[in-house]
Amino acid sequence: MRASLRDDLKAALKGRNVVAITALRSALAAIDNAEAVPTDHSLDGVTGNEHVAGAASGLGAAEAERRHLTEADLRSIVENEIRERSVAAEEYDRLGRTDLADRLRAEAEVLSRYLPPVL
Repeated sequence: MRASLRDDLKAALKGRNVVAITALRSALAAIDNAEAVPTDHSLDGVTGNEHVAGAASGLGAAEAERRHLTEADLRSIVENEIRERSVAAEEYDRLGRTDLADRLRAEAEVLSRYLPPVL
């Protein structure tokens, strides 16, 4: 799914499709954030140095292993992105901002293409 999101982002950038670009960048950022190691997770082998306590040094010391997400995790993230846009669109409708609501609905529609059809 991630590869198709990235490929479609490239196509949207070439086609200057602002709605698709926004939706796809947001979904990819949410996936990247979900893969990040929690801040309370300590790095292995961090001994510190004399200037900064707990600082890592050496080749690749600042790199952390990222979490591996399953297809179900990716699907859940995209579903959440769609849900957030739908809720925000309803709120914009309630406030009389139909232009913003329509844009969010269009973004949700772009993302819904990556979910399997509901039977």
